[in-house]
Amino acid sequence: MSGHRTARVLVYTHRWLGIVSGVLFVIWFVSGIVMIYARMPELSASERLARLPAINSAFIRALPSPPAGGDVTRLTIGTLEGRPVFRVTSRGRTDLVFGDTGDAVPPVDADQAIRIARRFVAGVNEVRYDARLIDADQWSFGIRGRMPVHRIAVDDQAGTRLCVTENGGEVVLKTTASGRFWGWAGAVLHWLYFAPFRRHAALWNETIVWLSLAGTVMCIAGIAWGLWRLAPMRGYRLRDHRQWSPYAGWMRWHHYAGLIFGVVTTTWIFSGLLSMDPWDWHPSTAPTRDQRSRVAGGALALTDLSVDKLRKVIDAFAPDHPKEVEISRFRGHYYASAAAGIVSFDEPKFGAHDQLPADLMVGAANAAMEAVPIDGMTWLDRYDAYYYDRDGALSLPVLRVRYHDPQQTWLYFDPRRGAIARKEEKLTRLNRWLYHGFHSLDFPFLYYKRPFWDIVVIGLSIGGILLSATTLTASWRRVRRTLPGK
Repeated sequence: MSGHRTARVLVYTHRWLGIVSGVLFVIWFVSGIVMIYARMPELSASERLARLPAINSAFIRALPSPPAGGDVTRLTIGTLEGRPVFRVTSRGRTDLVFGDTGDAVPPVDADQAIRIARRFVAGVNEVRYDARLIDADQWSFGIRGRMPVHRIAVDDQAGTRLCVTENGGEVVLKTTASGRFWGWAGAVLHWLYFAPFRRHAALWNETIVWLSLAGTVMCIAGIAWGLWRLAPMRGYRLRDHRQWSPYAGWMRWHHYAGLIFGVVTTTWIFSGLLSMDPWDWHPSTAPTRDQRSRVAGGALALTDLSVDKLRKVIDAFAPDHPKEVEISRFRGHYYASAAAGIVSFDEPKFGAHDQLPADLMVGAANAAMEAVPIDGMTWLDRYDAYYYDRDGALSLPVLRVRYHDPQQTWLYFDPRRGAIARKEEKLTRLNRWLYHGFHSLDFPFLYYKRPFWDIVVIGLSIGGILLSATTLTASWRRVRRTLPGK
């Protein structure tokens, strides 16, 4: 391709993609700044757990029946209006059974949902029934799989709304007027998360992918053209002075801003594309079914449990009173884990421990990928570059095990739950840097240094706003010139 033709391709690609997406880029940068401090409204795990009532082991008198045609993949014990409730998950379906009678839990109706919401807010405010949602509203796409839910309005100054599941009566979402406002200003605009659009999941996904891809192409073309037109040695003569850029006015600002902020803008839009996991180019970070099964040492069988043993296990958490307990199998033995620790079904008399012994975790590491050599094991009491959380919600310590297989698998074992917490392979580690690294700038040397991280991200975002906004006037003029009759 000749130089003249290459120049035409670059300039027209950048120009017309920029005209189409200029406003969208401004919105993305502004809403991205908002999302540093406010995301979609949610009910935090800590608040949800703090407001749950404690389980009374004396009320447990019956166990659920084994599910037909499938292994139990998750078993938890909670409460519903003071009554113990088993939540049994098998083949992607969760059934709820009362622990005092063994009966199935009926759907929660509107009156019951109001009572649950009133206890959740500690009875200090009036609550009223708002709506029954069978599909997500603007704020409930994160709990879409728990539909239908009852939406309850709380008459408080915060404008609180709660969502209570019809199946089980769990409070799964909390929003406030402030949270909804900043959710609109941040996440909704940034992700184009408008409810009528988001309900068409495939269309929404494809739209984000192709907009991000077009934005990436536009940025690359713009950087190439900007470098092409830069003349620091000979310069351009404009009126009575010389300058490096051939442009004047806002377009000169755009040229220089592109040279300064163009690369980071490109990495942000490209990493935004990767956030959608396009074309399934990397595997999941969840452990495989085979890995989970080998670590468990067999399927979780309800027939292995008894009411007497379960009562002793729950009482073993004393003096803490667990509010939610998960029953799991690890290396062929049963354990109960809660916020207060983990209790062995074999030896409940020894009470709750902070974590399982190290030798058990090493044994699990050897069993998880049998016949695959292990390159190394490391106990982590601080997060590494792949298993991390700024809020500190992820469990520590964990055992990181590196395997010598073609995928270069790393497994993280959680001794507080007796489970694999995370799986990493070479492609997921690459995705971590291409997506999270470029999009959130969560590099270890920067991510935990606030407010320095905030200053860097906001400064680069303002540069992106300048880069995008300086084209809007010129774009509008060019569009007007191409309109019929202009």
